[in-house]
Amino acid sequence: MTNRLNQIFSVLPSCEVFADIGCDHGYVAKAMLDSGKCKRVIVSDISEKCLLKAKTLLNKYAEKGVVESVVSDGFEKVKGCDLALIAGMGGEEICSILDSAAALPEKLVIQPMKNGDKARRCLIDNGYKIERDFLFKSAGKFYDLILAVKGKDCLTEEESLFGRDNLKGDNLDFKEMLSLKIAKLNAVLDSTVLAKDARVNIEKEIERLKKYV
Repeated sequence: MTNRLNQIFSVLPSCEVFADIGCDHGYVAKAMLDSGKCKRVIVSDISEKCLLKAKTLLNKYAEKGVVESVVSDGFEKVKGCDLALIAGMGGEEICSILDSAAALPEKLVIQPMKNGDKARRCLIDNGYKIERDFLFKSAGKFYDLILAVKGKDCLTEEESLFGRDNLKGDNLDFKEMLSLKIAKLNAVLDSTVLAKDARVNIEKEIERLKKYV
């Protein structure tokens, strides 16, 4: 698996039935079975063509009766899992999947490609408590990774924007991402003619980011 998928796999807890929503090749589902972290898996994708790749990869396990493959829009045809993964989609798309689900599992791991703040708030609105929430770097890109379980929670504005664990100050990938953002904002200040209000707003954002570098 890629480093990104290995990072995702590392935070997945053990469960009875694991569902990979939008599974694509099915690598994480196979790793869950190979490792014994689950007894059964459900692989789903909205694309039958993409699902076929996962079915081929998991054929050995399917013959044992521990794999269910479904063409499904989100959780529409995914039933009976206690842990689900939604990865490689935008935060807004993840929110749409969660909001439209008739039922959601006890535990969720999500890896939004963007709009992580919206995904975090959506988890809270759907009755989840965030247990882990950190950023990691893989192949030159930065990704949010969130583990949530059913329960009550609330987020401060900055926890929603940045991720609770990142604010503890020991995540070097997070610090690198912020440093790059600060450099880009400074470049805008140096090279662009800005209205006074716009300049003040950028300067305030730089100062806010500097608190965590």
